[in-house]
Amino acid sequence: MPLNSYSDTFMKIVRSTLFVVLMAFVVTSCKDKVQDVSPGDGTAETANPDWTTESHSGDGTPNYDIVFPQSQVNTLEITMTAADWTAIKTDMQTLTGTAFGARGSSSTQGGGGAPAGGTPPNGGTMPGGNGNAAGGGALDLIGGDPIYVATTLKFNGKTWNKVGLRLKGNSSLSSIWGAGIYKLPFRLKLDEFEDKYPEIDNQRLYGFKELSMSPAYADNSLIREKVVADIFRMGGVATARTAFYKVYINFGEGAKYCGVYTMVEIIDDTMVKDQFGEKKGNIYKPESTFQSFVQSQFEKKNNETTPDYSDVQAFVTALNSTDRTTNAAQWRANLEKTFNVDNYLKYLAINNTIVNWDSYGAMAHNYYLYNSPTNKLTWIPWDHNMSMTSSSTGGGMSRSAVSLAMTEVGTGWPLIRNVAADPVYYAKYKQYVRSFADNVFTTAKMNELFEKYTTLITPYVTGTEKEVSPYTNLTNTAAFTASLAELKQHVVTRNQAVNTFLK
Repeated sequence: MPLNSYSDTFMKIVRSTLFVVLMAFVVTSCKDKVQDVSPGDGTAETANPDWTTESHSGDGTPNYDIVFPQSQVNTLEITMTAADWTAIKTDMQTLTGTAFGARGSSSTQGGGGAPAGGTPPNGGTMPGGNGNAAGGGALDLIGGDPIYVATTLKFNGKTWNKVGLRLKGNSSLSSIWGAGIYKLPFRLKLDEFEDKYPEIDNQRLYGFKELSMSPAYADNSLIREKVVADIFRMGGVATARTAFYKVYINFGEGAKYCGVYTMVEIIDDTMVKDQFGEKKGNIYKPESTFQSFVQSQFEKKNNETTPDYSDVQAFVTALNSTDRTTNAAQWRANLEKTFNVDNYLKYLAINNTIVNWDSYGAMAHNYYLYNSPTNKLTWIPWDHNMSMTSSSTGGGMSRSAVSLAMTEVGTGWPLIRNVAADPVYYAKYKQYVRSFADNVFTTAKMNELFEKYTTLITPYVTGTEKEVSPYTNLTNTAAFTASLAELKQHVVTRNQAVNTFLK
């Protein structure tokens, strides 16, 4: 064969080989790109070119503007299978001893969470109001966390697959469940099933791994969870961010409109890092009255593999030290080495002024403790739907809100009792009550806040998209309409109470 023919043949082979290698590289690169940004089943149906690092990846930073907007109502669409809904019902009947809807609708909105007679199932404990209840722990109506099921989530024009959803709550969940209301409190965990489905490893919703959805149980205004969180931050107390959402849930038989929810940021996911600048210190979600240190009452939300509870143990020891009555200055100094007392006094001033029926002093839960960069435990309030009302919605549960003077609070709640009994702390507390009432809790500021949020959600409560039974916890739409005036009057009444208290 002539030399030129050999040369031509060789070049054809080289070109063909290079083409094959190049195409293989392109296909592999495209495949890797889809896998990197497309959580899902790994099937063609779940691949979506709109998925991005910002929206789905654990490398994205929390986008508060998208997930927690303050001037619009976002929409969530959640789909589960009929089999998953059946699994939830079976699990909840085991945990509560009650089938879905078994107690009837009378249990909701003011019916409280405990069964008739006030005896909780599963051996739960019930601290007695503001008295001298022994021990600690909260009222347990549900014997453990409900199961997660894998759901499909649609939001902001995008889809998230295999998102973990579980019901959450205690008295509110028990009441709603027993009443057969589908507007249930729940929590989302974006990467709950990553071990089973590696393609969703570190899946996030615009930087958020977990989110809590509050259905505004016992709150006909539907805005208390949002408003109170805002009020605490306005008063200088760090609190989770919140936003309103319209929620549609498919329980396996088609999407149902479940009304307006308040999405709440999870403390140990993003809130601590956002508002404290880091989250290395221990984060606890206690169920303790602080009469004594019982490790099981201090659930760790981070650093779980490090069995170090010395920070909270030192706090409880300092709080209950006999120095309080023999050397008050030394008692205060030791307490302040372990606990951010000034922050707690601000919290106490706000909480007592607005009235909160479901917080420490009435129940031994609904707060977090964070060992902040100052190396002092900092109080973070949680769960506000049963606040800013003059009457308890606790039904079968015996409790009462802490008064401004706190004189009724017994030794069973030492963090309130001991602080209130100390003249130095009590004087500072009264200063914070005055400052909060004068600068934050004014009728003008509160009315503006109430009107803003009521106007924002009204179209999705009583408008063309109405909350209707059995997908709402509202007693009726008239109750929603009347609640705005009730909130406004509550502010007037509480400011009068502040003036009387501080005379």
